[in-house]
Amino acid sequence: MSDAIVVSHATKLIRGRAVLDDVTLTMERGGIYGFSGINGSGKTMLFRAISGLIHLTSGQVDVFDQRIGEDVDFPSDLGLVLESAGFWDEDTGLRNLTMLASIRGVAGEAEARAALARVGLDPDDDRPFSAYSSGMRQRLTIAQAIMEAPGLLILDEPTNALDVDGIEMVAKIVREEHEHGCTVLIACHNEPMLEVLFERGWRMAYGHVVEEVDFS
Repeated sequence: MSDAIVVSHATKLIRGRAVLDDVTLTMERGGIYGFSGINGSGKTMLFRAISGLIHLTSGQVDVFDQRIGEDVDFPSDLGLVLESAGFWDEDTGLRNLTMLASIRGVAGEAEARAALARVGLDPDDDRPFSAYSSGMRQRLTIAQAIMEAPGLLILDEPTNALDVDGIEMVAKIVREEHEHGCTVLIACHNEPMLEVLFERGWRMAYGHVVEEVDFS
């Protein structure tokens, strides 16, 4: 397998503090990679750097042979669960997804409906997003990440607000995306149902990678 993601000496300073500190790691295409560490350890900031959502102070990130911030602003084939997805409160889940899909034109209503069904939401539910429970909101966030069949799927704490059935759903989706050749990055706190899927993983603390774990 060729490298999907190469992070080289990635450093990010915010108000003089290193939230990423000389992080270097490589992930091959088609793998499932796990990241652990307490809040503030650098996991989310690393995911933001890989996604092109922050500019590094120094170092670089290459995704699918494209340098983030130079060749492209964002990875061109990315599905992302990272904090709020920015949904429209007054619209239904299906309407939210179809509007998001229209930005790139890669997916349409059929793909949006299929994604909703995969996460256990009813595509014909006429309730607005504002009426969704926290678990439903998380499911919708996952649906928007997978509806375009991305080559890279980044999931930051995807099981937040989900019950046991929801966690099983996330694990099933990760397996399915992996079978389709997707590269998957997951940050989670001691979630055995997901950790059993990891091929490699890293523990982070204070912006550093402090330990690599081989799950193969």
